[in-house]
Amino acid sequence: MEESMRSLSLDYLNLLINGQAFSDVTFSVEGRLVHAHRCILAARCVFFREFFCGPAESPSSFSLATSDPSTAMASQMGPASPRTTGVIPVNSVSYEVFLLVLQFLYSGQVSIVPQKHEPRPNCGERGCWHAHCTAAVDLALATLAAARSFGIEQLALLTQKQLAGMVEKASIEDVMKVLIASRKQDMHQLWTTCSHLVAKSGLPPEILAKHLPIDVVTKIEELRLKSSLTRRSSLVPPQHPHELLAGAHTLEDQKIRRMRRALDSSDVELVKLMVMGEGLNLDEALALHYAVENCSREVVKALLELGAADVNYPAGPLGKTPLHMASEMILPDMVAVLLDHHADPNVRTVDGITPLDILRTLTSNFLFKGVVPGLTHLEPNKLRLCLELVQSAALVISREEGNAGPNANPPYILHR
Repeated sequence: MEESMRSLSLDYLNLLINGQAFSDVTFSVEGRLVHAHRCILAARCVFFREFFCGPAESPSSFSLATSDPSTAMASQMGPASPRTTGVIPVNSVSYEVFLLVLQFLYSGQVSIVPQKHEPRPNCGERGCWHAHCTAAVDLALATLAAARSFGIEQLALLTQKQLAGMVEKASIEDVMKVLIASRKQDMHQLWTTCSHLVAKSGLPPEILAKHLPIDVVTKIEELRLKSSLTRRSSLVPPQHPHELLAGAHTLEDQKIRRMRRALDSSDVELVKLMVMGEGLNLDEALALHYAVENCSREVVKALLELGAADVNYPAGPLGKTPLHMASEMILPDMVAVLLDHHADPNVRTVDGITPLDILRTLTSNFLFKGVVPGLTHLEPNKLRLCLELVQSAALVISREEGNAGPNANPPYILHR
């Protein structure tokens, strides 16, 4: 029986994928055409059934009503006549979300996750799988809103379940977005999950008030108070000094996690507040290293401009600086902003390797071997630009120290 249902689901989904095959209705979403079948949409969704079976009216006066009576008649669809073969405009639902809605109506199942590694405008992380990033959360929230508007409760429940899994690993800013949405749409279980996550985040009320309504902040504080009282009633005082030390490490780990979430959401102002109000040490937290590896150039620049981080701070057993990492990753924008803030191109790791050494080795491997170990894809222009930037900075330092001479190593040149 399960095999038969799975086969039926795929057959109907193929009908949607094949587009114009037997199609008798066409929608226009964000300038793109979507071909569908009235009988399937009407059978699966009251919203479409009322639209297609409603009284015939002139194209100039007809509009598709949502299942929510409080929503304006034309909020989802523009003027069109269901009795004609004209294209029906869809106004307030994105093309991606509309396809997800149709996929669910045709097949009874859908994966509400962006394509893995696909560049997204609200996700700056390279190679992101979009499992719980801002792009994934935003798509799920948009799909949830569409499911509610079209009255597809099963899709709404499926999306809520997806969001409940996302928020466990999402940034605190995204958790707060889902918290607000769950409150507006009376999703009690999701509200409970998100409110407890926000309460555990440790963000002070004045920061929460920037993102949440005051009454929500009040409820978060009530949760914290209850949680604190519960802990106090069951707390056994530590017997040994090392247990106190372990608790301190846990607190520092929490600060670092909050700091990283703030950087993920480009909230450098929150990081600044953590430095000033909570004594967060950006160097010990490896804030710059994390930002170089995971964030945008603008975030790294803003972090450097706080003046609270050492741009040449060594990290890990090898003692790599942020410039070492940016060089290894071949990120010319990161290399440039680090050099602008006095990153040292000659600083050495424990093994005696400088950022310039890294780029020269990468260039040699590319020129003479055609491949670079550990990199499946390399853009020669970016490698050349990184090398030129670091080489120029090293030359300037050398001249300033009076060490430049005729025996200096000639620059590497990487041709296209």
